[in-house]
Amino acid sequence: MKVLKNLVICGLAAALSFGAVASEQQSFAELKSKASGKLGLDIISIKPAAVDGLFELMTDRGIFYITADARYLVRGNIYDSENGLANLTELAMGEMRLDKLAKFETSMITYPAKDEKFQVTVFTDVDCGYCRKLHARIPQYNDLGITVRYLAFPRGGERSKAWRDMQSLWCSKDQRKAMDDLKAGSTIAQATCPNRVPEHYDLGVELGVTGTPAIILDNGTMIPGYQDPAQLLKALKG
Repeated sequence: MKVLKNLVICGLAAALSFGAVASEQQSFAELKSKASGKLGLDIISIKPAAVDGLFELMTDRGIFYITADARYLVRGNIYDSENGLANLTELAMGEMRLDKLAKFETSMITYPAKDEKFQVTVFTDVDCGYCRKLHARIPQYNDLGITVRYLAFPRGGERSKAWRDMQSLWCSKDQRKAMDDLKAGSTIAQATCPNRVPEHYDLGVELGVTGTPAIILDNGTMIPGYQDPAQLLKALKG
């Protein structure tokens, strides 16, 4: 009888646990549906936020926070004052950025460090002055053990000259030479081919890129703007 009683108790506990999980999933689904309708954004995931009463929405336009009734929406960073003012929003975005970037590795133009210690991904525009300044110092970044990987982000959009140049760049047989030439102010032969420049641009928008260069560190943190080799190494070392 004791064994049977224990089995009954375990069964009830499992049923209650399953019921709680199912109820939670249903609540998340309902909130996701409400939020999606109000925001008009693609919601990738939803989970409780670090702040009681708020839920974290990972969307195709970054992170939002929303109340359980979907009435109030918050856009901004949450900091943990008991953990060195850690930016919890940026940490969550960092994980998402790395996951997204992994799908584009084969379409990046890479300048590898011989003795690689760190790896950064840079959204770049060939007509951007600070992008050219960064590119001119590639050997110095490499000497510090920093591998630089490029994705395209022509700021003027698909009607801009930079967009056309960057599509030709990604269609070049020698992409690194074409990158060097464009960043030096030279022209390259126009070319067309199936390429992922439009996807790079959309990815940059999704990850919160608003200007170039935008540098994503190997922990997913994004630094907007130019960083000289010493500054970048310091940021990578944390």
